[in-house]
Amino acid sequence: MLYLSKDQIINASVKIFDTFTQVCTEIDERTFFKRPSPEKWSVAENIQHLIVSTNTTTLAYILPAFIVRWIGGTPNRDSRSYEALVERYKEKLAAGGRASGRFIPKPVDIKCGKDQLLQNWKKAGSKFITALNNSSESKLDDYLARHPLLGRITLRELCYFTIYHTEHHLNIINGIINPTLLNPKPE
Repeated sequence: MLYLSKDQIINASVKIFDTFTQVCTEIDERTFFKRPSPEKWSVAENIQHLIVSTNTTTLAYILPAFIVRWIGGTPNRDSRSYEALVERYKEKLAAGGRASGRFIPKPVDIKCGKDQLLQNWKKAGSKFITALNNSSESKLDDYLARHPLLGRITLRELCYFTIYHTEHHLNIINGIINPTLLNPKPE
């Protein structure tokens, strides 16, 4: 089974984090904080969700190994490929899986400030990249983390999730700023 190396994961993470930041930076403040509908998150709330998610994920790479093992355990299988992990996540979403608990963002008021929220996002991404840089390649396959939708996954799979999860929310945000991306007109 092919999987991404630590360096490939870092490069892919930096790329999606930078793309996400660039897109969000260009959104006007009114659109940034406005919910597209009562049941949909604003751009700001999507970012807040990613900040909490990415900060939580980072813990798996910075906590002492014995704590990570105590919480998540050790794998009894090889890490899945990026594609297999993404497919599993999509299946969970299709079956009704949604963010829960602390991963549901509280409404973000415009007083919070777009720049401050984006700074918090950049800081979360930077901490994740630093933690990953400081982790060994073998640690990615030797430890499990508990994911609210995916169950126990290897730390390598958690990296894959972080990359795809950021891309997933980028696609949602692109749909907010350009609704025809979500609801294309039939030809």
